[in-house]
Amino acid sequence: MTTHDAHAGHDHGSHDHEAHSAEGHAGHSHGPGHSHAPASFGKAFAIGIALNVGFFAVEATYGVLGNSMALLADAGHNLSDVLGLAVAWVAMVLAKRAPSARYTYGMKGSSILAALFNAVFLLVAVGAIAWEAIQRFGEPVPVAGKTVMVVAAVGILVNGITAWLFASGAKGDINIKGAFLHMAADAAVSAGVVIAGLVILYTGWTWLDPVVSLAIVAVIVWSTWGLLRDSLTLSLAAVPPGIDPDAVRSHLEGLPGVAALHDLHVWAMSTTETCLTAHLLMPGGRPDDAFLMDAAAGIRKRFGIGHTTLQVETSADTACVLAPTQVV
Repeated sequence: MTTHDAHAGHDHGSHDHEAHSAEGHAGHSHGPGHSHAPASFGKAFAIGIALNVGFFAVEATYGVLGNSMALLADAGHNLSDVLGLAVAWVAMVLAKRAPSARYTYGMKGSSILAALFNAVFLLVAVGAIAWEAIQRFGEPVPVAGKTVMVVAAVGILVNGITAWLFASGAKGDINIKGAFLHMAADAAVSAGVVIAGLVILYTGWTWLDPVVSLAIVAVIVWSTWGLLRDSLTLSLAAVPPGIDPDAVRSHLEGLPGVAALHDLHVWAMSTTETCLTAHLLMPGGRPDDAFLMDAAAGIRKRFGIGHTTLQVETSADTACVLAPTQVV
C-alpha cells in the first residue's frame, strides 16, 4: 500500500461519513471542555469592548493626574483587554465561515490562534508594567489616594459586568475563557487598587502604589498561564485537555470485529471542536454503514469528539505505511 493509497483509501465505504451526516453534525457535541459558545457572545463582545474603551480613557486620565502607577498599570491592562476582546471576537466570526477549497476546515483554527495571541500579548504587557513599577521604588511620587479609589471602584463595576457576559462560555471554549479571565482578573485587581488607595490616603505610604502594581502583574500572570498552556497545546495539534487518548484507543480496539488499531490522531479543529482519525484492522471484512455510524456516535457520546474519520483495512498482510507508531 503506498502513501497515496493509505489516504485515498478513505473510500466512501470506510470513510466515516456518518460523522459528517445528520448523525454526526446535527448533535456535534464536543465533550469535556468542548461545547459551542452561544451566538449571543457577539453582543457580549461589543458591550465589553465599548465599556472597556470608555473605562480605559477615564482610568488613564486620572492615573496621570493622580500620579498613580497602579491606575496606569490597570489602564494599560484594560487597553490590552480591548485588543484581546477584539481579536477573540474576530476569531469567533472567522470560525463560523464556511469551508473552502483551500481552507477545508473553514477558519475554525483562528479561535486557537486568538487564545494564544491573547495569552502572549498579556504576558508582554505585564512585563512593561512590572518594569515601570520597579522604577517607582527608586523614585516614589505622591499619589492621589482618593482619586485612585473612586476610579478603581468604577473599574470593579465595568470589569465585573464584562466578565459576567462571558461567564457562561468560559468552561467550554478557551477563546471565551480568555475573555472571561481577563475581565475577572481586572475586577479583582481593581478591588486591590481600591484597598491600596485607602491605605495610601490614611498613611501616605506611596511605596504601596508600585507594590500593588507588582501584585497586579502577579495576578495577571497567574490567571494567564493556563490559557497560554492550553492554547499552545491546541495550536500544536495535541490531544485537547479532558480527553484521554489511551481511553480513546481502548474504546476503538473494543469495537466488534476490530483486531488492531493504528494511526490514531485526536486534535482540536477549533477551541470547541475535536477531530479523530484512525485506521482499524478488521480481518472479518469491511463493516456496513451502521457500524461506522454507531462507532462515530459512541465516540461522540463518550469523548465529545464530533468529527470522526475511520479507515478500515481487512488484511494484516497488507502493510499500511502509517502503521508504525513513529510514522505520522
